[in-house]
Amino acid sequence: MTAEELEELGAILGHRFAHPERLEQALTHRSRRQSDAASDNERLEFLGDRVLGLVASEVLCHAFPEWDAGKLSKGLARVVNAVSLHSAAEQLRLGDYLRLGPGEEKTGGRGKKRLLADAYEAVIGAIYLDAGLPAARQFLSLTLLDSALDGEVGGLDRSDHKSALQEWLQQRGLGSVQYRVRNEFGPEHQKTFEVEVWLAQQKLAHSEGRSKKEAEQAAAKIALAGLESGPTSS
Repeated sequence: MTAEELEELGAILGHRFAHPERLEQALTHRSRRQSDAASDNERLEFLGDRVLGLVASEVLCHAFPEWDAGKLSKGLARVVNAVSLHSAAEQLRLGDYLRLGPGEEKTGGRGKKRLLADAYEAVIGAIYLDAGLPAARQFLSLTLLDSALDGEVGGLDRSDHKSALQEWLQQRGLGSVQYRVRNEFGPEHQKTFEVEVWLAQQKLAHSEGRSKKEAEQAAAKIALAGLESGPTSS
């Protein structure tokens, strides 16, 4: 990466790196290591994941002093997950700056959810090493935690949508749901899945996602909202 690209991305991230090489390493996928001697971002990703868990846990403890450990764990899982990290990485356009090997470039690596989420965690690690915990905390607040708390405070102590839906049904003796893949389309490395959620012979909802799990979670969220608000339609 050029000095100009690193400075440009630093401005997007809201952090001016004293050691820009750390940012470059955070964006270097292991596939690039096979084509040159550059260090990849796996160690920074490992570090960033721990910093993220610490900061997010601290924020939740301060925001919800009445919650027990179980509610805090559920809240953490709702705020910090592959979907939220991928979304944050997309907002920051990290895919435009990834350093990939030829194979990953050909298979659409810049748009792969896992690569982007990993790069986001690696950037957290790079900022932590560059300027310490306060800088990492500020970055996380601006790019992930503030918006997550604003958008989902009312349901953060719930488990994931699939579990929440099943809990709701079990409390009323209504049995278990089934998730059915109705369709999948798109190239192999960027598939979209359409999933339906059924209770007995009734379709409760359907939704799409970039993985079966993501589509199931989205469908469960819609189904639960419909059940809580009143009768559902098939």
